[in-house]
Amino acid sequence: MNAADGQKIAMRGAGYYSANTVGAKYVIDRVGDLVVGAVAKMPRLADGQPFAIADFGAADGGTSMDMMRRLIGAIRATEPDRAISITYTDLPHNDFSTLFRLSQGLLGPSTEAPLAETPALYIFGSGTSFYRQIVPDNSLSFGFSATAMHWISKRPCMIADHVQAVGAAEAERERFRAQSLLDWETILLSRAHELRSGGRLALANFCVDEEGRYLGHTTGVDMFDSFARHWRDLLRAGRIGESEYVNATFQQFYKTPDEFAAPFRDPASSVSRAGLKLETMFTMVTPCPYAEAFRTHGNARDFAQAYVPTLRSWSETVFANSLDPSRPAADRAAIVDDLYGAYEADVAQAPEGHRMDYVHCVTEIVKS
Repeated sequence: MNAADGQKIAMRGAGYYSANTVGAKYVIDRVGDLVVGAVAKMPRLADGQPFAIADFGAADGGTSMDMMRRLIGAIRATEPDRAISITYTDLPHNDFSTLFRLSQGLLGPSTEAPLAETPALYIFGSGTSFYRQIVPDNSLSFGFSATAMHWISKRPCMIADHVQAVGAAEAERERFRAQSLLDWETILLSRAHELRSGGRLALANFCVDEEGRYLGHTTGVDMFDSFARHWRDLLRAGRIGESEYVNATFQQFYKTPDEFAAPFRDPASSVSRAGLKLETMFTMVTPCPYAEAFRTHGNARDFAQAYVPTLRSWSETVFANSLDPSRPAADRAAIVDDLYGAYEADVAQAPEGHRMDYVHCVTEIVKS
């Protein structure tokens, strides 16, 4: 998923991502029933074959750890001796060290036995983009991904006066849409090669839902508009240059449910011919846990100090990497801190309406 233009995509490391993205974990927990139900519908493997799982775009693995426990429990409930493997995948510069420490029980809460101590469970990491095939043909039993596949393979253009395609000019947005649709086909065809016959995918992807809602745009203040406004303020103040302002273009696109479904609805598409069928699709909104907590405690500063770090956990590298590399590292860090500091002050001063509700399109896909 490395961009052709050199943009480096990464979640913030050292456990920061899973520690500050409670909402992403809530999304995964909500699709747990679908995951368990999917396993129940799968054909039994031949004796001696492992049940192979992949988590595509896993970041540090913390947000999906509990769901993986459920998934393993569902498999072992009917096949107590079945060997199971989990391949956690992400880009090469992902924080795999934290992922392995979390799975080994060296980080995080110690209320449960470490995932890696599960008998006959084998955990692997792959620093490979989900735009490529990651495991051998016909070897994958179950593939999972949450809140990852909105990152497109490259930026088809820069967005002149916003930071994300939701706020781009129409011509810019259409170029992002075309890239995203091509990328969706690439992702699905890679998974079609990997999946066994009867294997399944459960994917929870950011979307623009039937009511026009998307991440951070459900009610009140639009999150990406806020990012653009604060980034523009730094330009106006002379803290960043024009090229640095434009370079902060998120390599993302949010598809509609119809766009997700299109390859499956055409029997002549390469996806349909590869044997993939869309069995389940629905959209869901997961309320921002920080905004919900604010409704209870009412402390605007506490809300701002909890809320802005979750935005920073997945967006920081976009802004940091847009800055001229000739700038001293301390200067680049100070600019990024100023951006999030301004956002935090904004939220603390006028907290009402700030919320990052998650808007997902959930799909269950089977290989016939």
